[in-house]
Parts: sequence; C-alpha cells; structure tokens
Amino acid sequence: MTRIQQLDIRLSNQIAAGEVVERPASVVKELLENCLDAKSRRIDIDLEAGGVKLIRIRDDGSGIHKDDLTLALSRHATSKIGEVSDLEAVSTLGFRGEALASMASVSRLSLTSNVSEKPDEGWRITVSGITMSADIVPAPHPRGTTVEVRDLFFNTPARRKFLKKERTELQKIEDVVRKLGLSHTDVTFNISHNGKMIRQYPGARSEDETSRRVASVFGPSFLENAIYFEHNSEDGGSVDSIMKLRGWIGLPTYSRSQADQQYFYVNGRIIRDKLITHAVKQGYSDVMYHGRHPVFALFFELDPRMVDVNVHPTKHEVRFRESRQVHDYLFRVIYKMLAQVRPEAGSLEQPQAEYLPSPVQALQSNINFRSGSGGRSSYSVGEQVSAYGNLLASHEVLENEDRTKEGTIPPLGFALAQLHGIYILSQNAKGLIVVDMHAAHERITYERMKQANDDEGIKMQPLLVPLSLAVSEKECIAAEEFKSELLSLGLELQRVSEESLIVRGIPAMLNTSSADTLIRDVLADLIEYGSTARVNQHRDEILSTMACHGSVRANRRLTIPEMNALLRDMEETERSGQCNHGRPTWTEQTITDLDRLFLRGR
Repeated sequence: MTRIQQLDIRLSNQIAAGEVVERPASVVKELLENCLDAKSRRIDIDLEAGGVKLIRIRDDGSGIHKDDLTLALSRHATSKIGEVSDLEAVSTLGFRGEALASMASVSRLSLTSNVSEKPDEGWRITVSGITMSADIVPAPHPRGTTVEVRDLFFNTPARRKFLKKERTELQKIEDVVRKLGLSHTDVTFNISHNGKMIRQYPGARSEDETSRRVASVFGPSFLENAIYFEHNSEDGGSVDSIMKLRGWIGLPTYSRSQADQQYFYVNGRIIRDKLITHAVKQGYSDVMYHGRHPVFALFFELDPRMVDVNVHPTKHEVRFRESRQVHDYLFRVIYKMLAQVRPEAGSLEQPQAEYLPSPVQALQSNINFRSGSGGRSSYSVGEQVSAYGNLLASHEVLENEDRTKEGTIPPLGFALAQLHGIYILSQNAKGLIVVDMHAAHERITYERMKQANDDEGIKMQPLLVPLSLAVSEKECIAAEEFKSELLSLGLELQRVSEESLIVRGIPAMLNTSSADTLIRDVLADLIEYGSTARVNQHRDEILSTMACHGSVRANRRLTIPEMNALLRDMEETERSGQCNHGRPTWTEQTITDLDRLFLRGR
C-alpha cells in the first residue's frame, strides 16, 4: 500500500458529493429544502432531460446576500447553525452547508440571488466542477434565489452511467416534489420539463384546497377512504415530552400490495425509520388483510431536542432520544383511531331506544363475558354464540312502516332478508346495505372476548418444572432490564448465567411447547423497540380462532330480529368494518349507485 496522503480538495469534494448527490432527484430535494428554509411561497422547477441536462429552481424566499454568495458554495458553510448546541435542536430542513458545494463539484452551477425588493439589485456567481469564477456579476432578479445546475456528472462519467432513463429520473423528481408538497401545503410548486408544464401544486389557503393537494398526491378516492385526525399527547410532564400527531390514515379496506404510499414526517422532514414503520404496522394489527400495506400521510411533531436528524448524509433517517415513548405513542394513537371506525350515523339518527333495545343490555343478559368465580367467562364460546338466537326474543319488533319513518333509521338500517344463508340485506336512509353475517359476528365476538380478557389482565401460569432457555448475553440483559414489563405480560424469567434463562411462569393461555419461540421474539422486540406486542398478538390469535369457530356460520337461517341485533351490535363494536382477518364485513350501495347501474334517468 502507498503512504497516507491528504486528498486533493477537488477529489474529496467529489467523494462527499457521492453521499449527497446520487441522482437529479437528490439535487432537487436539497435545493427545495433550502427554498423552504428561506420561507418561500412559490417555487418553480424547470427541468431538461430528466434533470441531467438542466435543473433550474427559482424561489421567492429571503435570498442570499451578495457578500455571502462565494461562501454559500463553500463546504460546510451555513447560516442555520453556529455551535454544537444548535446541532442538538435543528429546526430547519437543511443545516450542514454541504449541498451546494457537493453539487458544484459535479456540475456547472450558477447561483443568482437578491435580498431586496428591487429587481435590479441581484447578483450571480458561476461554478464549473468546483472551479469558481473570479467575479460576482450583477444579474437582474426579483427577491429570492435561482440555482441552475447544468450537465450533472459531466466530470464524473462513471457516475453518469448509473443514471436511469429520462422518464425514470423525472418520476424520481416528481416524487420528491410530492413529498415536500404534502408537508408544505401552503407553498406553490410548479414543474416544467423540456419547456412544457407537467405539474402544478397551487398553495392551499383553506381546508378544501389542502384536501385537493392531498388528493393530488394519493388520488381522489383516498380522502373518501381515509380518516383525518389531530392528537396531542396527554403527558402531564415537561414541554419536552409533549408529542403531536396529525394526518390521514387510510381505512384498512383501502390498502395496497406494496408500501409505496406511506409518508411520515418528523417536524416537517420526511423520513424512513423502522421504529416508525413497526409502530404504524402494529396500529393496523387486527384490521389489515395479510400481505397488504396501509396508505397514510402522518405528521409527527416533538421538541427538536428530542430527535437527532444528523445521523444520515441525506437526512432520511432520524434517531429519537426516547424511542420507546415515541413508538408507544404512535401505536396507541393509530390503534385508537382505527378502533373508532364503524358505521356512521347520518342526520336521521335518533336515540337508540326508539328503534331497538340496547344491544349492550341484550348482551349482558344473553352473552355474558364477565368473569365468573373461576376467573373465566361464565359461558363457553358456543353458549355465547347460541344466545344470539334469543337476543330480541323478549322485545317487541317495530313494524317496517314505523321504523322507517324519518328519525328512526340507524346507520346500517333494518334487515330485509337473508341471501343464500350468507349475506344480510338491509335498507338504510341512503340505500342498500349488504353484510357478511359470519365476518361481522366474528368481529363482534372477538372484540367482546378481547375486552373481557383485558378486564381480567393477562394471567400467569407458574410452571411446576421451570424451563431452561439458552439465549445470547444481550437477551439476558434485556430480560433483567425489562423484568417488570415481562411480568405484566405473564412472563417470569430469571437469569442464571451470562447466556441462560430460567422460565418460571408463562401466560395461562400459552402452550409450554410454544413458549421458547415467543420469549425469544418478545426479547428481540424489547431490544429493538423498547416494547412488544407479541404476547397480546399471540393471545389475539387464540381468541380470533375461537371467535371464528364460534360465530354464526353460513347457511344458518336468521330471523329478522336476529339480523337486526347483529346490525345494532356492528354499530356499537370497534373495528366492525373488518373481520378478524382484515376482510370487509359490509358494503353500501346508495340509491344513486343503483340508479346508475340500471341507467335510470337517462
């Protein structure tokens, strides 16, 4: 090997550029972040040849002072941080001061800016492969900044060979603009390619305009199949611990085969993070069909001091100071929001007693999930389900003409008939409701069983013959560190050596044969995320199986009162829009839909 030597500044800049400037879309991302940090309200993006030949971005932000233009193109020169303490609480999208220098080292770059309101007071500096022009020349320009990046990778042909086709590079750029446009809905973005305007995102000034911006990213059907929410953490501690989450989460039935429409922002910065991905996935547990991925745009805010954004060259990843607290907060909020999804009542809804006896009272009298003396439900699953046939036996059934009067129609309406022993046909104020009776009852039974189990807590079964478990030292440390959490999950573990545990207790519903795998998975989650849902997942799998086998089966004839009882329970039950496996339980055909189907009015 040769002796150690100092790299040439040009070579070191090109190496550094490889971390920041991967393709034209990387240039666009860095420049747009600078525009947004400058408080721009309009950004115009002009491209040629997918951004390889030209990227020109103009903004109407605060601009760069003439005396700072040369410095702006130097490495690690920035106005956004000044000392170490600033790096610990970064509130801007850019902060390292290396993007422009990296771009300049692999392109022909010009920077034009004006900090005044007089258009004739603009100035320009030009760079070609880090060779800076001697002069800063006058250049008429309105308040703001324009950056031109021409002939990207002209001096590094090996890098240029890795670029894709023009259309592919353009799509990458459009994706960058969509992501930033979603988090800055008040900013106008215009994109032109080869002299033709291809995308326009007008700045939103109202809720309707914001919704249109979201629809332009996800498609018009997303908002009809999504929940918008805003949530503040109820932590009574310091301001540092307050977290806020808002955004849109797609309904479980509005899912995709791949995770290509998932946008998560931390203090306005879009990130990819496995902790976040895991928390959101857990939030969709119990309602997402296997192999499918949710669609969402979520905006998470917390004190900048609680998150480190300086862990990745392209700032795609962050590190949370309290990762466990963040994970649990995100999971709880999303899980709670999805739990509230159920048939919505329209303006015709009236107090429940007007059209049927309370399903809660009916359940308490016929399907008892409360604990008996033995700590178990008073009735078996089979007995609980068979009681459905008598839910309304002692109640007077309203006649059709009475219950369809204005003010007495519940969200899922009233049952009309049963189709092939599988589906319930019901009429509500809007039109026709079709319900998969087995899927619906499966969810109802499942939620009742979970609630009963939650009320009792997870019971631990002491082992007469403790199990010996060989694990890694890291897992042993986790077992000691999270001892109280493990006990709350019904797991009693004792460390007996550096790489060995003794299992003295497991959840009562868990088979001893499956304890080994579950414990390892739980410890892995605790090490990775600081929390785990493995035990509850295992419990839910068991309860789901019991609910599935215990629910009303196909070809079982139900009376009209039984069907109506099922519909009322669906309206009261969390997550009743999907069965335990994530399949939909009901669908609606409005009168307008039916008229369109039969070409009425044409």
